[in-house]
Amino acid sequence: MEAIARVRNLRGSARKARLILDLIRGKSVPEAQNILLFSKKRVALKVAKLLNSAIANATVKEGKADIDSMIVSNVFADDGPIMKRHRPRAQGRATIIRRRTCHITLEIMDKRIGG
Repeated sequence: MEAIARVRNLRGSARKARLILDLIRGKSVPEAQNILLFSKKRVALKVAKLLNSAIANATVKEGKADIDSMIVSNVFADDGPIMKRHRPRAQGRATIIRRRTCHITLEIMDKRIGG
């Protein structure tokens, strides 16, 4: 049994999100929750919320899902749209500030079936 959760247009770069996602890939769900809880990265709070959403999706799909027997099987971050802003610089010039976003997909599955 598997459950998928996605978040789109999350503020923050995909490169920074991948640092956290690499830590939880392949871990059990309770272990991944602990890693995200004690991480100092800002995106870890959003990924923890996404993991809770995937757990809720599994509960709705199956009924009574056993969270302890589930693992984070697949998780990745893709680039999202970039918001472009301008900042004044010296001698009348302007530079572009790129506000990056990302899309994160998280999949959990029962380790007895797929892991």
